[in-house]
Amino acid sequence: MCYKATSSRSPFLRMRDAGLEMDMLEDLETLQFEYGIQEEDHSWLYLLGRSHGLMTKACAHATFFCKLLHNLRKSLQEKQTSRCRLTGLREDTPDDDALKVGIIGGGHLGKQLAHTLLQLVPIPADSLRISTRRPEALDEFKKLGIQCFYHNSSLVEWANVIFLCCLPSQLSNICVEIQTSLGKACIVYSFVAAVPLPRLKLLLNHTNVLRPQYQCVEDLASIWGANKEITAALQDPVILQATCPYSPAGGIILNIKWLEGVFYAAINVCTAKDMPHSQVLQLLNELFLSKHLEACEKDRVSFQKFQAQDFVSKAYAKNLSRKRPFPWFDLTAVQLKETPFSQYLSHSTTFQDNLTHLYCDSFGITLTKEQEPEVSTGFSSQ
Repeated sequence: MCYKATSSRSPFLRMRDAGLEMDMLEDLETLQFEYGIQEEDHSWLYLLGRSHGLMTKACAHATFFCKLLHNLRKSLQEKQTSRCRLTGLREDTPDDDALKVGIIGGGHLGKQLAHTLLQLVPIPADSLRISTRRPEALDEFKKLGIQCFYHNSSLVEWANVIFLCCLPSQLSNICVEIQTSLGKACIVYSFVAAVPLPRLKLLLNHTNVLRPQYQCVEDLASIWGANKEITAALQDPVILQATCPYSPAGGIILNIKWLEGVFYAAINVCTAKDMPHSQVLQLLNELFLSKHLEACEKDRVSFQKFQAQDFVSKAYAKNLSRKRPFPWFDLTAVQLKETPFSQYLSHSTTFQDNLTHLYCDSFGITLTKEQEPEVSTGFSSQ
């Protein structure tokens, strides 16, 4: 079954959010979370691990996505600077290409995501803003220099990426508030799992939307460190490997169509800047394949770089001149239908291996050959 966000939370999750996961209670049996639970209710305790596992995976994938966008925009800025020096054109200010991230929703997920992005991307405090109905409850972030307010449309006008961390019951009103302020290039990343992509696209009147889907298996592994902060959990090699996009470890599986959407989102960033598709391919090869290409060169092993037909049809690629940008991609369609990149992601084991190493490296953990996780291609999109 897929994870659904709901407006009502179980007493187990509410108690956990109240702070009973603190390490200081670890050796005090009577104050442990499980102590006051009736024996007949113990069968539901697995929901704690599932909740924390989903939260950990969600924050990890959002962090990886923001790291990618940060590196992409940095590379674009460097290439633009080099081009301007050669041609004598005026450069954009550095702030124009700094990644700006907005979070709508200041509840448990919104707070965990903010902490993770601040510490692990890391995003500077002045590049992160939070809009919530209760900004007065976010003093911990205000002290860090983060702007916290309640003005969703203003946040959307400013940000390059918006994370929706609200309840399903709040989503319709939020979409009404922000849809006229959404720029075409702004990426909306939704954690509201109860609202499917077609509905989200309709509510937002927007095509640049990402929504990860997770599936929980019955035998959920107890590796998620329910007593750990998410930032600390993601420094644990076992937990981090379980969050890898292709890994089924831990009993929570990511639909790999999310990864497909990530690639096309990166291409859209370049298309918004009118970058020739030949340079986009070069940039993608540098961001995703550079380390593996170096290794292949040393071992004299052939490895194919990304080509235009990996992302568009062969007929379209054949008529695409080197100086033309890629077309603008509807990310909702990418995540719901087969694309030229679908087969590449599903069947290129070399790429899957490379991406797993790149993913772990981005969190500061280097895998040995023995540590490589089992690979899954995810579940089929709904």
